[in-house]
Amino acid sequence: MSPKLPSTSRSLPIALIRAREGVMSPIRDMLSETDITEQQWRVLRVLSEFGTLDTTTLADRSSLLFPSLTRIAATMRDKGLLTQTRDEVDRRRQLIEITAKGQKIIDDRTGQTTQIVADFKTRLGSENYETLLDLLALLDPGSHD
Repeated sequence: MSPKLPSTSRSLPIALIRAREGVMSPIRDMLSETDITEQQWRVLRVLSEFGTLDTTTLADRSSLLFPSLTRIAATMRDKGLLTQTRDEVDRRRQLIEITAKGQKIIDDRTGQTTQIVADFKTRLGSENYETLLDLLALLDPGSHD
C-alpha cells in the first residue's frame, strides 16, 4: 500500500497557486487600466529598479523563461516601453533599458502599488509579511537578496 497523499488543503504547490491568485488579483485589477500584461509589468519593475540589464539577467530577475522574454521584449520595444541595444564589447549580448514611457507606467501606479502592499501587510501583519517573503526566498533557487 502506498502512503496517503496529504490533503490538498495542506499541499504546498496547491497552496502556492491559491496564494498567487490572491496576490495577483489586485495587481491584475491595477493593470486592467493599462495596455500591459503581468509579465510586461514585471519586466518594467525590474528595469526600473536595476537599470539597464542584459537579457539573461532580466529574464532571471523577472522570473521569465528566456524565449518568453525575447518575445515580450519585442512587443514592449514596439510599444516604446523599452530599448534594446547590442553590448559594445560583446556584440552577442543584448542590453535592455526602460524608456521614459515605460517608467511613466511605473511612476503613475506607484500609489496603487504601495496601497496593494500596505493592504497585504495589514492583512498578514508586517512581521508575518516579512517572514512570508523570507520563507518564500528559501524556496527560490535563484534568490537575489
